[in-house]
Amino acid sequence: MPHTWYVTFEVQKRGVLPRRRSPRATRKFETETEAKEFARAKFNEGLIVYAGTINPYSPKQLIPSSSIPSWIEHAKEQETADPDRAQEQKE
Repeated sequence: MPHTWYVTFEVQKRGVLPRRRSPRATRKFETETEAKEFARAKFNEGLIVYAGTINPYSPKQLIPSSSIPSWIEHAKEQETADPDRAQEQKE
């Protein structure tokens, strides 16, 4: 299964580097559920998080940092409403 989701998060500064590095890092995921779990972990660390789908996946989705909490919360609501289905998606 190809990667269809990404999560970009800020990288905390460590030490003094001679060159400027990108202040963000990105991870790719096969499913939206995996992306949400990772985004939740980074968001809970207090980091700024963005997410979305990778081209050519359609429909294109972009989740800005201001919408991450509701995007993550939507996943929790689905798991609570139907725990059997949420478990099936993980397997």
